[in-house]
Amino acid sequence: MTTAQVQIHLKKGVADPEGGNTLKALELLGFDSAVDVKSARLFEISLDEDDPDKAKQIVEEMCRKLLANPVIHDYTISLK
Repeated sequence: MTTAQVQIHLKKGVADPEGGNTLKALELLGFDSAVDVKSARLFEISLDEDDPDKAKQIVEEMCRKLLANPVIHDYTISLK
């Protein structure tokens, strides 16, 4: 069994309204040292696959077909 962690984040230059709103809220709460917030999604996927290369290939396909929009997202995959 292999567990994959997939972090999906916006590409550089793509507007991040969730991060911007979170930054404003932090400032309103008095956290003046916060200067930027970026949002991201994290998926933890358990696979019935022992070969790490095959597992990564499967997760790459999941990202291309469903988890990430290649126009606006980048992603990183970590295997455990």
